[in-house]
Amino acid sequence: MKKKFLAALTALAVIVSMAGCRAGEDRADADGSGDAQAEGGGAGEEDTEIQVFIAASLDTVMTELADLYHEEHPEVKITFNADSSGTLLTQIREGYECDIFFSAAQKQMDDLEADGLMVEGTRANVVNNQVVVVTLKDSGTQVTGLEDMGKAESIALAGGSVPAGRYTRQALIHLGMLPETDDPASITTQEVSEALGGVEISEQDNVSKVLTAVAEGSCEVGTTYYSDTYGYEDDLEILQTVSCDLTGDVIYPIARVVNEEADEAQTKAAEDFLAFVLSDEAKAVFESYYFDTDVE
Repeated sequence: MKKKFLAALTALAVIVSMAGCRAGEDRADADGSGDAQAEGGGAGEEDTEIQVFIAASLDTVMTELADLYHEEHPEVKITFNADSSGTLLTQIREGYECDIFFSAAQKQMDDLEADGLMVEGTRANVVNNQVVVVTLKDSGTQVTGLEDMGKAESIALAGGSVPAGRYTRQALIHLGMLPETDDPASITTQEVSEALGGVEISEQDNVSKVLTAVAEGSCEVGTTYYSDTYGYEDDLEILQTVSCDLTGDVIYPIARVVNEEADEAQTKAAEDFLAFVLSDEAKAVFESYYFDTDVE
């Protein structure tokens, strides 16, 4: 008899517990709390996403800027696509969704504007950079800069469609090491190798890969941007900081891209993030990553 009584009490407790859970769920549905809110609209959720295409050399600094922006605008998710400016331009032309383009050279931005893919009145110059010749510390290289790069066992060099590769070719033209041409980007890597005495050149499709090739010891020297040496101070030696008289100004322009798929919230977020990138707060961050913000 006692066992039957205890079993009845246990069953009653289970029923009461289940009823209480159901009541709690009903209250959560009624007042908007509980799992439904956490998944569908809780505080801090990212409601809007913008696509920002950035030159590979901007990856680190822009990640920090996005984190700072997100602190004030947790509702906006910023997705970066980092690659060479030439590759990014091609992707935009092919219809990849993009809200902002941040190029490492004026040429790609000029082409974007000529194609009618840039939002009029949004273009601005943000930072300046410089090309540098780098090697691993204690590499024992005989190279001192561009003029004697042919002494290297191997060179990492960005392709002509990559701004850093184009700037390097332009400098070699000004030094009389490559023939004059209206389009330095058209000079092939093989032609550069021949001009440097047949040295082995590993062509890379963006400047970050050039840096990696040198930092990992795959190539003896390479040309990259001064800003890319940030964080590698203990590993890399800068053999030469190439004068802008040789390369031309290495200015990074930014602009909004025509995005017909964007809704009002996405467009507003893109406008706001672009304004943040041009702010004094952002300038201080760029300078901490070795970029020069004194641009016109």
